[in-house]
Amino acid sequence: MDAEGIEEGRQRWQARYDKAAKRDADFTTLSGDPVDPVYGPPAGAAVPGFDRIGWPGEYPFTRGLHPTGYRGRTWTIRQFAGFGNAEQTNERYKMILANGGGGLSVAFDMPTLMGRDSDDPRSLGEVGHCGVAIDSAADMEVLFRDIPLGDVTTSMTISGPAVPVFCMYLVAAERQGVDPSVLNGTLQTDIFKEYIAQKEWLFAPEPHLRLIGDLMEYCDSGIKAYKPLSVSGYHIREAGATAAQELAYTLADGFGYVELGLSRGMDVNSFAPGLSFFFDAHVDFFEEIAKFRAARRIWARWMRDVYGATSDKAQWLRFHTQTAGVSLTAQQPYNNVVRTAVEALAAVLGGTNSLHTNALDETLALPSEQAAEIALRTQQVLMEETGVANVADPLGGSWFVEALTDRIEADAEKIFDRIKELGERAVPTGEHAIGPMTSGILRGIEDGYFTGETAESAFRYQRSVEKGDKRVVGVNCLTGSVTGDLEILRVSHEVERDQVAVLAARKAERDDAAVGTALTAMLAAARDGGNMIAPMLDAVRAEATLGEICGVLRDEWGGYTEPARF
Repeated sequence: MDAEGIEEGRQRWQARYDKAAKRDADFTTLSGDPVDPVYGPPAGAAVPGFDRIGWPGEYPFTRGLHPTGYRGRTWTIRQFAGFGNAEQTNERYKMILANGGGGLSVAFDMPTLMGRDSDDPRSLGEVGHCGVAIDSAADMEVLFRDIPLGDVTTSMTISGPAVPVFCMYLVAAERQGVDPSVLNGTLQTDIFKEYIAQKEWLFAPEPHLRLIGDLMEYCDSGIKAYKPLSVSGYHIREAGATAAQELAYTLADGFGYVELGLSRGMDVNSFAPGLSFFFDAHVDFFEEIAKFRAARRIWARWMRDVYGATSDKAQWLRFHTQTAGVSLTAQQPYNNVVRTAVEALAAVLGGTNSLHTNALDETLALPSEQAAEIALRTQQVLMEETGVANVADPLGGSWFVEALTDRIEADAEKIFDRIKELGERAVPTGEHAIGPMTSGILRGIEDGYFTGETAESAFRYQRSVEKGDKRVVGVNCLTGSVTGDLEILRVSHEVERDQVAVLAARKAERDDAAVGTALTAMLAAARDGGNMIAPMLDAVRAEATLGEICGVLRDEWGGYTEPARF
């Protein structure tokens, strides 16, 4: 870009910055020297390719969505938490909020993630152990007791049974007297990544997409602030994907959901702002920063040029980040505090919109209260003491960072081409309403393309650790330590017994006829093609359980078994 074009862009940025609200904060160095809100090429300089870097708040948003960066608003501190029963987790949430947490993020136990009730024989030994147990709307009420849902943003990390769980959340808000239209937060709902990485699905992909489309329509029409889909790369990276694979598979999944909305006749400028993303922040500091910057640029370009989005908000890639659980080690666990701080800093310098920092003991158990506080304070030290929130995209223009950003973008585009090629082989053009990226994802799931590529990447990394090419402190080098064993959080098996007893009491007290009528109406909507959210809400209000709702749908749609791969 020539000098004149760069100067015009600088002036556009300045005009937007001047109009934007800024935090009341001290934007100086520790020594008291003022810093500019953004830095760019010197006056009169020409920079080839600068249009791909640009200015914060301007397409292609490589440098961030807002002209102010974090001067306007810092990232949301959103700590992921959930264990035992709803009452225990409610107490942890109150601790997080009282200590400066800006939003809540719900971790569910395995039975809930699989759409099973706590009294299901397949739930034995798992209730409350990797998250909170939620069986009905009554549990959701307890989970958020004394936490006004109209005043706090809430993220829920669940995909297979996400829709009925969201209905329970809406009913809990109703019972607090909160108008659901004001709710704000994020529901994961991303079923593609379940088939690719996490493996927690209820049915085959098509009925899941049916439910997701219904939810997108429902939220677009009445709960505008709530994001019904958080497209998740986190679990893909944790399964062993490279940074480029995480980015490409995640954005491809996002494009698939855009195609789903378009197939429903929805306006892309209306529903696309309801899509958000969830990425992993791994320990390779600069690669992660570049990944986040490339993600914004790719998403904006595809949304504009492929899917016809014309508004900035429909082109924005908003994302939450969690530091890499897979980078944590059981050996010398206090080293995990350092790893988490580095990963969190990469997320911030990459422009994350919200952030969860892992606790040092999460490789061994759910976080203890002390470990959870250290994780929270890690974010607060970054936010309050380091000055990283004073300048938008402070690494923009770095030769290294820009080269990495370009490389990851190019690698991702090659993967997109491969996914589209899979789709072209699977479905002739024009034969079905399904979009080309969606077709490629479905074929890639069925053929094992994603799992195979991810497994190969994981194998290569593990071999490099075993050979010592990749050094991990405390694992394959510098293994001596004076650190003793940690005291970890242990969830009592009494939690399961109590949860099952409470569930039995609630079933005894409810109106079974009303539950049956509501489930029958929900099934009728499933069969006649109507939007299923309203009848599902009625079932939840009648205290139908998660297992009952998902069981009715499993009976109707059947389960799904992943094709064997050898």
